[in-house]
Amino acid sequence: MLKGISPALNADVLHALAAMGHGDMLVIVDTNFPAESIALQTRLGRLLRIDNVTSPQAAAAVLSLLPLDTFIDDAATRMEVVGSPDELPAVQVEMQAVIDKAEGKHWPLVSVERFAFYERAKSAYCVIQTGERRFYGCFTLTKGVIPPDAA
Repeated sequence: MLKGISPALNADVLHALAAMGHGDMLVIVDTNFPAESIALQTRLGRLLRIDNVTSPQAAAAVLSLLPLDTFIDDAATRMEVVGSPDELPAVQVEMQAVIDKAEGKHWPLVSVERFAFYERAKSAYCVIQTGERRFYGCFTLTKGVIPPDAA
């Protein structure tokens, strides 16, 4: 355990977050996502896990350390509900609240069609599978920068 760091963030996830650079994307997914096969195609090349938490809980832990990229419009995305792209399931509403709290302002989740989401995930730095059992608990987050301290 480390002071000030969520216990949900294990050593493998912490290493990945530290290794990521500005513009690198991570994927947080539910238990139904084809995580292992997609993770093999990412930059890291293996699946990371944060078990026994929901996708929003995992995101809250990640976003306690990782800033979102302010240079792009899709730094936070969600997988669209098939056949109902504007529907926001409870898990996605919770994720929106987590992102808004972490960023200190409303930061809208951009919707991505299911198969486009799979393709997007393949280009990510890493995939983190959670214990989320609700459908559509799949999201991407793109790492931003931390500015230098003011002089």
